[in-house]
Amino acid sequence: MSIESITQAKAAISETAAYKTLEAFFDNGEFTTIANLAKSKDTYAEVVAGYGEVNCISVLAFAQNPDFCGGAMSKAQAAKIKKVYDLAMMEGVPVVGFYNSKGGRLDEGNAMLNGFGEVLNAASKLSGVVPQVSVVLGDCIGTGALNAVSADFVIAAKDSKLSLDTTGKNSDIEYNSKNGIVNVVAEDEADAIEKARQLMIYLPDSNLGAAWGSEFEEIAPDVDGCLVKKTFDGDSVYKLTMDYGDNVRTVFASLEGRVQGIVRTKSGKLSEADANKIAKFVRFCDAFSLPVVTFVDTDGFEDIKSAAKVSSAYAEATTVKISVVIGKAIGSAYIALAGSGANADMVYALPDAVISPVNPEAAILIECPDKLNVPVAEQAAVVEAYAKETLGAEKAAENGYVDDIVLEEDLREVLIAASDMLGNKRVKTEAKKHGTI
Repeated sequence: MSIESITQAKAAISETAAYKTLEAFFDNGEFTTIANLAKSKDTYAEVVAGYGEVNCISVLAFAQNPDFCGGAMSKAQAAKIKKVYDLAMMEGVPVVGFYNSKGGRLDEGNAMLNGFGEVLNAASKLSGVVPQVSVVLGDCIGTGALNAVSADFVIAAKDSKLSLDTTGKNSDIEYNSKNGIVNVVAEDEADAIEKARQLMIYLPDSNLGAAWGSEFEEIAPDVDGCLVKKTFDGDSVYKLTMDYGDNVRTVFASLEGRVQGIVRTKSGKLSEADANKIAKFVRFCDAFSLPVVTFVDTDGFEDIKSAAKVSSAYAEATTVKISVVIGKAIGSAYIALAGSGANADMVYALPDAVISPVNPEAAILIECPDKLNVPVAEQAAVVEAYAKETLGAEKAAENGYVDDIVLEEDLREVLIAASDMLGNKRVKTEAKKHGTI
């Protein structure tokens, strides 16, 4: 190629949708391309790849290019994406993939399928080494969807499509969000790109680095009654998987600029979806040594499998774990989320917390049924008084089940102090490949 033709080719690529996507993603629209002129038969490869900075954080990214053969997977596209993964492994920086493709180049046959396999294999090897984020901007149907959902977090524009089924069955984002497949739903393409930029602030470079964090304002003590917002830095909450697992909230937030993973249970019993949501989030935080702060208020689990899954995720995690009982911690819920099963480093409780092996109604029936020999209308008050007297935070502290009783207005300072103390935590683990629970 002549210098003139190379210049023309670069100019043409820079006008494509995928190139524009990466310009919007990287700071000031500046990034260095990777294998920019790689060919896929009679066109350029159906993906643009590059590296640059996002909020001053080094990131590798690729964007499928619908302007070339509909962004279909090919040998050339697979080679470029795999190179991005290889560079991420060497450099230890996050990978963000933008998906917008009509599928695969069927005219390449098995070579195209082999390309899919190489990409999936590379992404799997990278899992737990650097954070991976997928951003679905258009169609992501068939095998390509498998790679997209293998990332740690999936962001999707609400009018995009995501499904392993090549017919597009169950591909709408509402379905994927309600089933925990999509973690963040964006209004449109621009919003999805911006949400990906925001997420970078909360993620470490790799499993050997710390999350970057940011300078958030210290929160005022009266922010709309939300305990998490009142405790952590102002405007630092990044919500995840909001439409899946109704009794659990998982978010990132910062505490004096240091990123934390937050699990907040919301009364009632925890379902299978709740357990899946908690376990996946805790395992991610543990893989990248992000501290986990758990706010416990739950009556337990709906089934034993869910309890075992959550208990295993917490017990296996060696990252900093701090639990705060803010309401009820009943039976297996206390064990899995705050007690010996969770192997929490520090456990705190608000003054009105209730910690019990069974719910208070059952406890009073077992221990002192005579107390219920009162009119039905008065029984609730009797149970509440019994819970405070025998199952409350003070009794748990006396028995060594919580480290301290903390007023809500003091919780922020207590967590800051605990975080400082545990900042250099080191844990030696047994030699094994991984757990199987």
